[in-house]
Formats: sequence, structure tokens, C-alpha cells
Amino acid sequence: MKSSIAVALLAMVSLSVGPAFSQEPTLASRIKPFADAHKGKVAVAVKNLATGEAFDLNADEVMQTASLIKLAIMVEAYRQADEKKTDLGKMVTLAKDDKVPGSGILTSHFSDGASFPLRDAVRLMIVYSDNTATNMVLDQIGIKPVNAMTAALGMPETRINSKVFKRSTTVDLARSEKYSLGSITAKDAVNMLELIHTEKAASPDSCKAMLGHLKVCDDKEKLTRFLPAGTVVAHKTGSTDRVRTAAGIIYVPDPADKKKTIPVAVCVLTNDNQDQRWVADNAGQVMIGKIGKEVYDFFSAKK
Repeated sequence: MKSSIAVALLAMVSLSVGPAFSQEPTLASRIKPFADAHKGKVAVAVKNLATGEAFDLNADEVMQTASLIKLAIMVEAYRQADEKKTDLGKMVTLAKDDKVPGSGILTSHFSDGASFPLRDAVRLMIVYSDNTATNMVLDQIGIKPVNAMTAALGMPETRINSKVFKRSTTVDLARSEKYSLGSITAKDAVNMLELIHTEKAASPDSCKAMLGHLKVCDDKEKLTRFLPAGTVVAHKTGSTDRVRTAAGIIYVPDPADKKKTIPVAVCVLTNDNQDQRWVADNAGQVMIGKIGKEVYDFFSAKK
């Protein structure tokens, strides 16, 4: 009799105190399971640019960028334009020898001799991840200045090693062999996005222009793939056989005022991926998309 009463009392106590000890999902509990299950290396950095709330997972580990390094190239191009070292209005001409394979539209759709402003080459580099356009931009601003800029901003591991598909132009053979086109950390990518958002990466007008390019990036298979239609994301991505990367600012609905948004910077890097298929449901791309949605859900519901 006494034991049955005791059991009943314990059950009542458990019911009464249970909710007090329940835990709301954290960024770690939302994101880490995806990274743990992924067959490959993963690094993640997240930062609410309005409040400073952050989450890091292997965020200081140096990883291959694939085309994500084009984010740094864009920043240097606009900084040089601000300093009058480069004219973004200068006309550049596409030569047959400029054309390289991979992502983009210049090689496949533009004729030799086509001319357009350097600014348009930068836009093509970001929106369509155009490899030929990237090399044309680097011809104007240089490879080493990009690395000098990232080092000056406190990001010495964020480096580009050569022009795209032109290893002979490498400025660091050892890093080219280890990281291929470029290297970065997830934390560096988020910091660079924050500098653009706060208009400290370059002049205010240049930062606005850079955000404009990033907001129309046409890659829908990574960071944006599971987000609600109409969500604004300023992002850049990268892909090689063993690498999938993405970094961007997701403008999340403010739960306190649905007419406003909260800027949240996110970077997900994956290297040494087991899934090397060039298909929409590549495991690295799907994981990046799931993490993007978890970040969106977390901050859009946060009180």
C-alpha cells in the first residue's frame, strides 16, 4: 500500500516538474546531428548579425573553398575600385585563350572579342560563378592582392592560389596542391559577410553593390533549397567532386515584427565528401540546405 502511494506521489512530482526542465532546441542540437551523420569533413559557422548570437563547429579548420573563394575576389575588386586602383567601368574583352571550363556562361555563350565592363565580369563571377569571368577579374586586380587583403582583415588562411583551371599561375604551389583553388575557414567566411553587411569591407556603396550581386546568386541547390519561397539570401557557393561549400546572409523574418528581417550569416563547408555525384540530391548539398533551414527556423521562432 505504502509503496503504491509513493509511486503515485513520484509520478505527480515528475509531471509537475517536467516542463521546468524541458529544453528548447539549440542551434547545436539542430545542426550537429547533420554534420555528425555526413560522410566527409564539415565545418559550420553561424552568426546573428543583429545580436551577435553565434554557433561554431570546426569553424577555425582550414578547408578547400571551390568557388566560394570568389567572395574574397569580389571584395578586393571593390576595394581597389574605391582606392582608384581599378576601374570597374573599364571595358574588358573576352579572348579565346581566356575561356576555361566549368561553371558560368561566358565560355559557352559569348563570342571571342565580346567586350563588357569589369563590373559585369564581377557580377558574372558571383551570380553564375563564372570561371572565365573570375580569371578576367584576376587579370585586372591580381592574385596576391586578394591574399594581402584577407591577411590585413585578420583572415590569413583565406587565400586564392591561382586562376581557375590555370594551375600554372599559382602563387603558392604547396597550397595549390593541398587546397586546389583556394582555402578558407567557416569563421572567416562569416566574418567577411559581416564586414560587407556592416559596410566595413569597402565603401558603403561598394558593400551595397556586393550584397546586390550575392542576392541574385543562381545556385538553388545548397543554402536556399529548403527555405520558404521569397526568402532573401545573399550568398555564394562552390562545388568540386569532393567539395560542396556555401556562405551567405539569410534574412530571417523577425518573430517580433514580421515586416522586418534579421540578418543571419551562415557558412557550411564540406570537404572529402564520399558522395561525389553531380546531381541535385548530392549529400553535401542536401546537408547544407538542411542546415540553412534549421538556422531559418531557429531564428524566425526565437522570442
